[in-house]
Amino acid sequence: MLFATALASATSLAQEPGNSWGIDVENFLLGTYSRLSSGETPEGHRFLLAEERLRLDLSVWSENIELEARVKVDGTHDSVAGEFDVDLREAYVDYSTRKLDLRAGRQIATWGVGDLLFINDVFPKDWVSFFSGRPLEYLKLGVDGVRANYSTKPLNVELVIVTDFRPDTLPTPRRFYLHDDFAGVADRIETHPDTGLDNPEIALRAYRRIGGFDASAYAYRGYWRSPGQVPDDYDVPTEVTHFFPALSVYGVSAQGQAMGGVLSLEGGYYDSRDDSAGVNPAIANSEARFLLGYQRQLSEDFNIGVQYYAEVMMDYDAYERTLPAVSTPRNEYRDIVTLRLTRFLKHQTWRLSLFAFYSPAEQDYLLQPQAKYRISDNFSTALGANIFGGEKQTTFLGQFDRNDNLYLTLRYDF
Repeated sequence: MLFATALASATSLAQEPGNSWGIDVENFLLGTYSRLSSGETPEGHRFLLAEERLRLDLSVWSENIELEARVKVDGTHDSVAGEFDVDLREAYVDYSTRKLDLRAGRQIATWGVGDLLFINDVFPKDWVSFFSGRPLEYLKLGVDGVRANYSTKPLNVELVIVTDFRPDTLPTPRRFYLHDDFAGVADRIETHPDTGLDNPEIALRAYRRIGGFDASAYAYRGYWRSPGQVPDDYDVPTEVTHFFPALSVYGVSAQGQAMGGVLSLEGGYYDSRDDSAGVNPAIANSEARFLLGYQRQLSEDFNIGVQYYAEVMMDYDAYERTLPAVSTPRNEYRDIVTLRLTRFLKHQTWRLSLFAFYSPAEQDYLLQPQAKYRISDNFSTALGANIFGGEKQTTFLGQFDRNDNLYLTLRYDF
């Protein structure tokens, strides 16, 4: 709706005398095939993912005024399910003046300084893509709304207004082996917040350069992207309702040159507004989160990056006291250490990489090795893996232990 309104306004501007337009088209074909290393999915398939995508990416811009419209859409074929679908990735109109940039429609927003660890990036993610081998761009999902960026010398301000709530895309028991406190309950209901122009999500970022660092402050008022769940009866449940409680996030970040590399700092407070006392077991408690990262180029074609991330649950005593016996308790403190290694070879036609997650608190891990080769300017391929493990089957990464997979991607740009 917002894109259609913005496009109508852009069309009106385009029809003014003297305006001329340019068009750019960039498309690709993408095949992604991810196979479990052993066994079958819960649905009985060896392939976790087997799909083909056709990307249509069209940009139209004015040569006389600062106006651009862009649409990215994927036509998809899911070979495992035998289904065809259309995935509208982005569809927006941009308009710029000397100090103000406006974008209306479906768009992908990225905030914060973490490398695959998110604190103040409160926008939706697709974790199915991330855990099954799709290219990294598919981790981020678009939101429908308006983004305004106002630039001044002392301070820059970015405002995002989201008019249609979109949750994270999470793995389900159809294709992934998961821990679920209500695994035997087949009847599931999912309710989304009643958002719209009169009740939008609002995200605000103020940023500027301070002492050699890019510093930002953030505020968000909206909802948790991952659902809470409540059964109709904790003793003998027959139905489980998934819902998305209210959430506010306040945070800061800074990133800049230090110690021969790039230093990143980020922190945030997650205020769970629907359960400020932490006594409702169906709603996530408030949390404090922080991140410290460092990356450095060790040689011309070799980069390394490390991070330490932690989250601390508030009101943990109340959480323990009210947790039902059927539910698996979370730790009060959860942390993650990451390591990224990237090596380029043969004039950067080869890219070898490893991204590793390890949680000292929960003793689980995820390893993501990948080898990518650019065969020509138009054709590239990648071979990689997702390797999970952990001491317990109830921790976030440990629950995926049976979902180790090897994937292959083939991409042709035209």
